[in-house]
Amino acid sequence: MSILTQYFNTKHNTAPFSQIKIEDYVPAFQEGIALAKAEIDAIVNNPDAPTFENTIVAMDYSGDILDRLSSVFFNLNSAETNDEMQKIAQEVSPWLSEFGNDIRLNADLFARVKAVYDQKERLNLNPEQTTLLDKKYKSFSRNGANLPEDKKNQLREIDKELSKLSLQFGENVLAETNNFELHLTDEKDLAGLPEGTIEAARLLAKNQEKEGWIFTLDHPSYVPFLTYADNRELRKKMAIAFGAKAFQNNEFDNQENVLKIAKLRFERANLLGYKTHAHFVLEERMAESPEKVFSFLNDLLAKAKPAAQKEFAELTAFAKELDGIEKLEKWDGAYYSEKLKQQLFNLDDEKLKPYFQLEKVLDGAFTVAKKLYGLTFTEVFDIDKYHEEVTTYEVRDAENNLVSIFYADFFPRKGKRNGAWMTSFKSQYVKDGVNERPHISNVCNFTKPTETKPSLLTFNEVTTLFHEFGHGLHGMLANTVYPSLSGTSVYWDFVELPSQIMENWCYEPEALALFANHYETGEIIPIEYVQKIKESASFQEGLATLRQLSFGLLDMAWHGQDPTNITDLKAFETEQFANTQLYPDVKENAMSTAFSHIFQGGYSSGYYSYKWAEVLDADAFEYFHENGIFNEEIAKKFKDNVLSKGGTEHPMTLYKRFRGQEPKPEALLKRAGLL
Repeated sequence: MSILTQYFNTKHNTAPFSQIKIEDYVPAFQEGIALAKAEIDAIVNNPDAPTFENTIVAMDYSGDILDRLSSVFFNLNSAETNDEMQKIAQEVSPWLSEFGNDIRLNADLFARVKAVYDQKERLNLNPEQTTLLDKKYKSFSRNGANLPEDKKNQLREIDKELSKLSLQFGENVLAETNNFELHLTDEKDLAGLPEGTIEAARLLAKNQEKEGWIFTLDHPSYVPFLTYADNRELRKKMAIAFGAKAFQNNEFDNQENVLKIAKLRFERANLLGYKTHAHFVLEERMAESPEKVFSFLNDLLAKAKPAAQKEFAELTAFAKELDGIEKLEKWDGAYYSEKLKQQLFNLDDEKLKPYFQLEKVLDGAFTVAKKLYGLTFTEVFDIDKYHEEVTTYEVRDAENNLVSIFYADFFPRKGKRNGAWMTSFKSQYVKDGVNERPHISNVCNFTKPTETKPSLLTFNEVTTLFHEFGHGLHGMLANTVYPSLSGTSVYWDFVELPSQIMENWCYEPEALALFANHYETGEIIPIEYVQKIKESASFQEGLATLRQLSFGLLDMAWHGQDPTNITDLKAFETEQFANTQLYPDVKENAMSTAFSHIFQGGYSSGYYSYKWAEVLDADAFEYFHENGIFNEEIAKKFKDNVLSKGGTEHPMTLYKRFRGQEPKPEALLKRAGLL
């Protein structure tokens, strides 16, 4: 037996990272799949009549070894990958998708599930059990169990192909990100850049044994460059490189992959009796249908566009007045926005960063969680980790019970994909009377400490940390019986509520006082800075909203209609952006070829959910705000009805139980200054 296919005999059953060898994975996947198959066979061949327990519950607990192995492997493939890991991912992904189909298309298994489902009215199930039964039944009916044999085979082929294509898509984006660097040797070219950014670039060059400074397309390098570099030509070079990822007609080009993925998803939806991929996806979302999503996005667009156009005109006039810029280009946006923001609010990231030392901000998130939910985070050193930069914590409640294990991984490195995410190495569930606690991880890409400075965060990074920590709390506080309904296993357009609501605390003086201390003097952040952070929160909100809506509409364009006649990716995109476009188009750039959220992650037909969840979070936070941001009673309602409940009931039911009413978009529009 492989170390990866047995119960981990470690503290709290945590993953034994240091003992795992890369050659363990392939045999472990073979063994894990065989074990999971055997568990399914036992359910199918059970001579007893199908019951909720012996069929539905047995299925939900089956495959736990394979699930844990998959979470270890695929989490590392995102946070600590290499060529070998990526090859293994290419090899095992089709096996897993084939195994998933073996279950979903198993007629005998479906017959048992259907037998239980058909008597559901008589079974006297509680809400969580009812949800589980519905979910299991739909996992068959929505995935082809009612199809004739030839169509089932067609579905298998499509799924295998899709799993390969999305992996390839992601690898191409990573390769393109890693393949570009801007190597500068003339100090003049650094004009305008913050000291910390310059120091990080010098360190990068030094590590490559080169003179000068190296800038990359990783966010901690790219974003400050576009925001602060005075040299317009170099900003242009960086911006074009960033926007050209996987759109360069080279070996890492994703144009074909995007077209294939969109067409296969459409074909799959048709096969299952749905009009489009979006119709298929949205049936299991709060939004319910593409029509509802389009009307939601277009309604917001109508409110945001006039504000965005006004802001764009102001920005254009400002750039002309300041530097004689006749035409504002994409590589000018962040730069002049920052300058205008400084002029209006006399506030910039460089002023704020000394108050946001990473360790203190993290402690601040921990303190907020303690005040709201009674949680304590203690760093521990006897839990295995997959990289020396990871820190590990035991999370306990007020009675000192273990709530969760928490891994934090905050710095960019080769082999770690861009962005920020929350994930889990082990789910929460209750089995044989034991409440198995989850192992949750937050992965981000913040500026590393340098020889002279600790890691200091931009305010945007502070909100990112709180955002991912909000997802983390959703995972940590999970308290459901069944693994498939636990933690973040909720409707996709509900999953961003716990993360986005946490960002609100970053704007509150009472919360900032807990962690925003100057890293050298210990001085608490001045109240005028806090007021300016609040005032500037809705600065250019029209433009930001328009940008988010353009991504949501592009996603719906790929998935909410028949894509079979699209041959030219760039032309299609240009047409989709027509209604939201303010900057001139850049012919060398495309969005879709690196739109990992929808072509590699799980956001296809779901990108709108960020805005959807913003409506929920603005409405929910207003409730806190009216009653005190650390109001324990409201925090308890949020924990009991949202954070701990996972996907056990319909999200709107849970939300209304917390809030006493449906969410109203007014709270969002008010917060964004769009009313």
